[in-house]
Amino acid sequence: MKILDGKRALVTGGSRGIGAGIAKALAAEGASVVITYERSEEKAQQVVREIEEAGGKAIAIAADSADPAAVKNSVEQTVAALGGLDILVNNAGIGRSGMIADIKLEDLDAMLNVNIRGVVLTSQAAIPHLGQGGRIVNIGSCLGERVGWGGVTVYSMTKAALNIFSRGLSRELGPMGITVNTVQPGPTDTDMNPADGPAADGMRKVMSLGHYGTVEDIAAAVVFLAGPSGRQITGTAITVDGGLNA
Repeated sequence: MKILDGKRALVTGGSRGIGAGIAKALAAEGASVVITYERSEEKAQQVVREIEEAGGKAIAIAADSADPAAVKNSVEQTVAALGGLDILVNNAGIGRSGMIADIKLEDLDAMLNVNIRGVVLTSQAAIPHLGQGGRIVNIGSCLGERVGWGGVTVYSMTKAALNIFSRGLSRELGPMGITVNTVQPGPTDTDMNPADGPAADGMRKVMSLGHYGTVEDIAAAVVFLAGPSGRQITGTAITVDGGLNA
């Protein structure tokens, strides 16, 4: 028996990178999974095919996490398709760089809308469907705890907000038997931040382990929190950054 047999999960922004890795890992442990995507339909369907070919169940839903109506609808579609909801992974997020003196209003609004408002609204829509033993895992960033350089201040601010959101929501949902936590990735090898990219050597120099993580590293932390071993962990953050913030 797999540790997530019978569980139903929604992973926002699950068409690629860390989100896709999380969706596959949850499915590998027995969960039925819905992923949302904004534009990458082909990649989302590829994730679905890989999960199905491995014997799992997966569905892809188009939903812009900056659109409140789309967010609510994605949760409703998930519940209708899977018959309920046990695990919510708020993974969808965007990053825009820019010094505070120069950052554009559109970039500020985009990060606030997706990284904070989208997480709040998705959680709000999911809460009525999460019962005893439910899980919410928010994907933050190691930059939510430490800003090592300029140009990422707003992004870091949005990810720091997830820590407080998880802590506060854990207080509200604890009496219902629902846990809420944050997983904070560090440099992780994806198409958005490849281990052979222009910034990679600089990142490795300030990491204790000296090498990039993989999406499987992040997914393992999510599976742990979503499974029975995470039942007593709530209102906290697990940082998976190879020692960048050490």
